[in-house]
Amino acid sequence: MSAPFFEYGLFGDGVSLIVALVIGVAFGVALEQSGMGNARKLAGQFYLRDLTVFKVMFTAILTAMLGVFWLGWIGMLDVSRIYVPETWLAPQIVGGLVFGAGFALAGLCPGTSCVAAATGRLDGIAVVLGMFGGVLVTGLSFETLASFYVSTPRGVFTLPQLIGSSEGVVVFAIVAVALAGFKAAEAIERRNTVSIVPAS
Repeated sequence: MSAPFFEYGLFGDGVSLIVALVIGVAFGVALEQSGMGNARKLAGQFYLRDLTVFKVMFTAILTAMLGVFWLGWIGMLDVSRIYVPETWLAPQIVGGLVFGAGFALAGLCPGTSCVAAATGRLDGIAVVLGMFGGVLVTGLSFETLASFYVSTPRGVFTLPQLIGSSEGVVVFAIVAVALAGFKAAEAIERRNTVSIVPAS
């Protein structure tokens, strides 16, 4: 049996929705348990006091990347059947800037705002309402934005293709960068924690 299971017709649309629901709830619980439903905790990364967001999300990226790489290597996953979104440079850069500004202002991203809202936090509810409002405004004005939305297309490409290297080398490099990043994050947190402790 080879993955991805949905792509090979091993289960249908109904089961896929149930699987997505279970994974989504589990992801939300993991975010809440790690404290990432709290805007103050997330905002701590911008002040370099609490880099939990960096560590949790980078760990998730590494886990997914290594899972895809090794499962593909041993033949349990057909990597060619995994959907990779296309790239449009200008609209995605603008979208990233808007996303970053919203994250910095609200202290929550789309995923963590849903977690915050689900646990009854008013700031999470406000951010979720703001997201729906933004989606509504974008949808209503899409004809005006359509030409920009599809501008500067670059098609589908991956990091190994971009830098002209093998997947194994890229995976190794990202793991090395992540390990160095984790060490640096711990050092930064320790330094800033010590610096804000009042003198006795």
